[in-house]
Amino acid sequence: MAETKDAKELSAAQLEERIVRLAFDGDALRYREFLAKLKAGLPEGTGIALRGSVVTNKRWDDGKPFDTDGRGTSDLDVTLVGDKVMEFWNEEGFYIPTLHTKPLCDADTGIAPVLNPLREELQKLAGRPVNFQATANLILYARDVLFGEPYCMVIEEQKAT
Repeated sequence: MAETKDAKELSAAQLEERIVRLAFDGDALRYREFLAKLKAGLPEGTGIALRGSVVTNKRWDDGKPFDTDGRGTSDLDVTLVGDKVMEFWNEEGFYIPTLHTKPLCDADTGIAPVLNPLREELQKLAGRPVNFQATANLILYARDVLFGEPYCMVIEEQKAT
């Protein structure tokens, strides 16, 4: 089935349906398990957004659809929002100190080693590469508005009281 709607035209529910269909073979239970493990493994209050081709169904480098090279070939870009989660990245793991990290991925597991076991567990569950990046809400918003990089907020950040 060809996917033609732009991510910005979809509701949050429609975006989540796209994510479940593309990344989890339509298995909503596996998607919920993915989110539950993710939430349980992160500091309380961490916001979680999914970005990239699972949201847009277009790879950023060539515009081809998600998993165009076969099932499990596209990755999941998980953006973590909150100050506490950024503390897991080492000093060299930031593009912008305290605001935006480099991705924790198979190619660079040492920049946030405490989070890497969770990331690897989620890769097994999803059956595809999973990358973590931590950012401030401001940066997430700016990437969407200024650079046309939409996201789907799957768990809202909760500020400590």
